[in-house]
Amino acid sequence: MKHEQYNAPFYSVIQDNDFVEPLFSYLVKIKYIMSEVKNIMDTLIDDTQVPPMVGDLVEGNVIALDKAAVYVDLAPYGTGLIYGREYITARDLVRKLHVGDTVSAKVTEFGGDSGYIELSVKEARQAQVWGEVEDVIKNKTPIEIPVIDANKGGLLMSWQGLQGFLPASQLKPEHYPRVQDGDKERILEELRKLVNEKLVVTIIGATEDDGRLIFSEKNVDGGEAAAIDEKYNVGDVVKGEVTGAVDFGVFVKLKEGLEGLVHISEIDWALVEDPRQHYNTGDKVDVKIIEVKDGKVSLSIKQLKENPWQTAEAKYKKGDVVEAVVIKYNKHGALASIEEGVAGLVHVSEFENEQDLRDKLALGSRYNFKISLFEPKDQKMTLSHEAGK
Repeated sequence: MKHEQYNAPFYSVIQDNDFVEPLFSYLVKIKYIMSEVKNIMDTLIDDTQVPPMVGDLVEGNVIALDKAAVYVDLAPYGTGLIYGREYITARDLVRKLHVGDTVSAKVTEFGGDSGYIELSVKEARQAQVWGEVEDVIKNKTPIEIPVIDANKGGLLMSWQGLQGFLPASQLKPEHYPRVQDGDKERILEELRKLVNEKLVVTIIGATEDDGRLIFSEKNVDGGEAAAIDEKYNVGDVVKGEVTGAVDFGVFVKLKEGLEGLVHISEIDWALVEDPRQHYNTGDKVDVKIIEVKDGKVSLSIKQLKENPWQTAEAKYKKGDVVEAVVIKYNKHGALASIEEGVAGLVHVSEFENEQDLRDKLALGSRYNFKISLFEPKDQKMTLSHEAGK
């Protein structure tokens, strides 16, 4: 009963329209005002710029120059200062600045003892350069830069203040040092001929930790690679001219400005130990195109000759005793040829040791062997000296 009496005045009040309508209108206005305040606060927060942190890149105008300091306007945060070690290490950059110039820098200290925002233009420049490096690598952008120096492995070059290396293996064929005897000193002499020459290269690798770039002169022009793909097809037989022989094969010019490589394994069906003994610069040769990829043409000479393993398949079988000449030693034993281009391995396990094998099987001498494995399709054969006696 007391509960009902206590609430009775409240219920009578809220049922009074003269009271409820003004109260409701007042609450709506309060809600509108709060919404407007929130919008104003959100706008203020959005418009408020966050002060730069250490490591951030900032940009401002030079407002004053001192003998060993540069002052930069970084409003509304304050004034930036390039001085001390940062001034000395970047003197080549700061000496070119004038009042009014716009400069990019990296924040090294904010609110330090100097009272200024301390800056480094060198670190900012490095950050910008590495961003450019990433773009050049991603887009495979060609750049033309001079050769600074050479060593036995390749060429030393520099781009945007960053040191780099162009390995000899990444040179175009016309620049590759084709030294007949493979002498490293003569290779270095050839590479030094390129010093001060400008080469068009791409960046194929970079290590930011030590600031080193890796360059390549190959496949710089994507259009040239596309032209190669259109002109030459795998299986084509073309005429060419030998332009050089190296340890790993023979370079053959197919047309002006385009060369292909005949790898040592594609020179002949018979064992080839030194391509220089088979071809000389200027020799005219027929070659077969066996691969066109990424602007490079791989060639074969041996595939234009009859495969001796195909004829051998009809002449020999496992268990036959054959006469063969020892043509080479290797870590597994000795290679013995039963006819031109068809050779098998005599394994060292048949002998007491490697020296015993060499004592009993002299290079250039003929012996009887028994064929213990013969797989002509895979060009595999093993020979047994003991069984051939």
